[in-house]
Amino acid sequence: MSAKVQCRIALPLMFLAVLCNASLNLAAQSSDVADARPVEFAMRNVTYHYSEPVAVHIAKLDGELVSTKDGAVVFFDDKNSFTLRLNYAQISISCTALAQVLNENVFSSSDAPIKNLSIESTNNQLIMKGKLPRKADVAFETVGRLSADPDGRIRIHSDHVKAAHLPVKGLMDLLGIDIAGLIDTKKIHGITVEKDDIILDSEQILPAPHIKGKVAAVHISGNDIVLTFGTPQPSNFAAKQPGNYMAFRHSDMRFGKLTMHDADLIMIDMDPRDPFDFYLDHYQDQLVAGYTKSTPQYGLRTYTRDYNKLRSRSAPKAGK
Repeated sequence: MSAKVQCRIALPLMFLAVLCNASLNLAAQSSDVADARPVEFAMRNVTYHYSEPVAVHIAKLDGELVSTKDGAVVFFDDKNSFTLRLNYAQISISCTALAQVLNENVFSSSDAPIKNLSIESTNNQLIMKGKLPRKADVAFETVGRLSADPDGRIRIHSDHVKAAHLPVKGLMDLLGIDIAGLIDTKKIHGITVEKDDIILDSEQILPAPHIKGKVAAVHISGNDIVLTFGTPQPSNFAAKQPGNYMAFRHSDMRFGKLTMHDADLIMIDMDPRDPFDFYLDHYQDQLVAGYTKSTPQYGLRTYTRDYNKLRSRSAPKAGK
């Protein structure tokens, strides 16, 4: 083969090699790196289910979804993959729901100090009833007032105590005994007892996804306990979105098979006449029952069916 022919073959091959190498370098330099920063998050007028029967009402919430694993993006399908850091929130939980949460998540072990807990409210006071397994299953009842501690926990001060349906508060005071002497909370999480006060830590007693935030104020409204976290802060996040919704912005996050870069997603209640009923375990069913629109900025607006309305739908007739 002549040198001239060899040259003609070699030059294109050299050019191809250089071009290929440059392309690989460029791809390496410009490859997408997962953005694992917290995802900005907001909720307005949402009934959020922790389980089928247990739900809280979130009037307003501004915060962030934070991955529980360093360097990982938030995976919305896995409630244990992220925590919800609250900047400001107004959250209500019924006395019945709180009792169920405590029974299932705090007092579920065989050696728990309290069993069969029930909670109700009357005259702005909280009434807690249950049994003390370590005291021969003696029934007890406390009547107390709610307040927020400076460290963000919820304090229930017991003004009246009954054991075996008999008033014992005066006798306990006379004998130098307090509730802390009746209920040992050393082996459980989320609850401590100081003298006649029962103290709840909202960061620990609620199921996943766990919250991070300090309770600034607490009060009773009817049969609901209303918690205020943080202080209101100026924000235009999703300010133009009316109605009930859950909004996600910035950073990366995963939904099912979809990974959204620089998230811009709002789940919008299809029926704004009542709160947006949402259950993370079944959010895909809620999305399938609705529809999605794209924005000119590549955002998504998913018009989502209420979870409680999914359950109320009649089954299709045979042959339909």
